[in-house]
Amino acid sequence: MENAHQFRSGKGSRDENFPVASWLVHPQHRGAILAFYEFVRVADDIADHPELIAQDKIAHLDRLEQSLLGANDAEPEGVALRTVLRERRLSPRHAQDLLRAFRMDATKLRYANWEELIEYCTYSAMPVGRYVLDVHGESRSTWPANDALCAALQIINHLQDCQADYLNLDRVYVPLDALALDGVRVEELGERAASPALRQCLRRLADRTGELLHQSVSFPGSVNDLRLALEISVIQALARRLVALLQSRDPLSERVHLGKAGVATVSLFAITASLVGRLFRAPADVVRVPHE
Repeated sequence: MENAHQFRSGKGSRDENFPVASWLVHPQHRGAILAFYEFVRVADDIADHPELIAQDKIAHLDRLEQSLLGANDAEPEGVALRTVLRERRLSPRHAQDLLRAFRMDATKLRYANWEELIEYCTYSAMPVGRYVLDVHGESRSTWPANDALCAALQIINHLQDCQADYLNLDRVYVPLDALALDGVRVEELGERAASPALRQCLRRLADRTGELLHQSVSFPGSVNDLRLALEISVIQALARRLVALLQSRDPLSERVHLGKAGVATVSLFAITASLVGRLFRAPADVVRVPHE
């Protein structure tokens, strides 16, 4: 069987919508996070590969999981992450949850409602943040806020890419009941521009995504590691900006991504605001200094 690495799309950690182990994260944790990212990236590329049939996608994902668990050494990304997990005494659960989502991607092309979409995010997005929190030794009490933020990030990606997902993979994450509410046919996602009804549907979903973001507002303040808290603040700020773009623009015909300058500007303001917020906390709160 071919090595999973042969199906890589070429996309890397610096090509993502949101920071992945940026300079804000302490160097002692970046390697563990990037090993996880590489494992997830190759699995994602398999699930999204346009020339692989569902059966072959699942076979490759199964072999990747076997490498993760030590049943074989065929997949370098699985071996690398397995090594990190062993060294840090971490569970493979989060990586396995993501593999479950990618198996769903191989076979599930439609989502009936918002609840089904959130269930998908439980496996496709929430484990990413949970893994990062575990790497930093953070409390599981941070998971609810993490889950809301990660689900929001996932749905932002879905809304941005709704046209490409439909045209390239016949995959539609926009809930069918949301489309039906506005009298929109699935096929309209492939048009050059969204109809007024589709714009309304997508705007309503962007609004719900904004509500998820609001549920995560306390997340940075609940994290002990200052560097990680700053990274979370940056991610939240970028997400809010992208939701605003999705609320005001047509993702089928207009740009709904941030350029490098926009990312830098939003990030700088978020870091500054987060630091100021920590400095002016109640006296009972201790401002934690990042590792040297």
